[in-house]
Amino acid sequence: MHPTLTEHLLDLVQNAVDAGATFVEVSVVEEEGAITVTVSDNGRGMTKAERQKALDPFQSGGRKHPARRVGLGLPFFRQMVEQVGGHFDLRSELGLGTSILASYRADHPDAPPVGEWAEGVVQAMALSDQAEMVFRRMRGDRVCTIRRSELAEALGGLADAEALDLARRYVRERHDEFLGKG
Repeated sequence: MHPTLTEHLLDLVQNAVDAGATFVEVSVVEEEGAITVTVSDNGRGMTKAERQKALDPFQSGGRKHPARRVGLGLPFFRQMVEQVGGHFDLRSELGLGTSILASYRADHPDAPPVGEWAEGVVQAMALSDQAEMVFRRMRGDRVCTIRRSELAEALGGLADAEALDLARRYVRERHDEFLGKG
């Protein structure tokens, strides 16, 4: 089974957290048969050689998983984007962070479904209690924005199962309203 867009995004957020990011922003814009995805962070960033290595499925930088010789998250995401008629761009500068921009045809038969947005957002938020995260999904004039800090403040943190369950319900409700289900 192929990963959903949300699963790809969760992997990209994990990369940002592992790179020491204190701010991660995820944006998904759906318009006129296209999906544009942006994931930006202020993590440690990468050199040109590290960027090339990060996009090679048969290489790993060794920092994140010292025992692994491969890293598949970014290469799989790039492959998916390119296979569905899209464009992928990775920009990163050492000490300044990383930005990924991808756009692809939403109507392509192999384009992944968005997947469980609420579940993915909450899982991503649980990856770090140090990083501020902003998740934004836009379609036409509708926007759904979730900020980790606001959710954590309202729930007294996101460190336990009960808080995460409440967060999941809240995000799902907001997302359902965004989709016009509410």
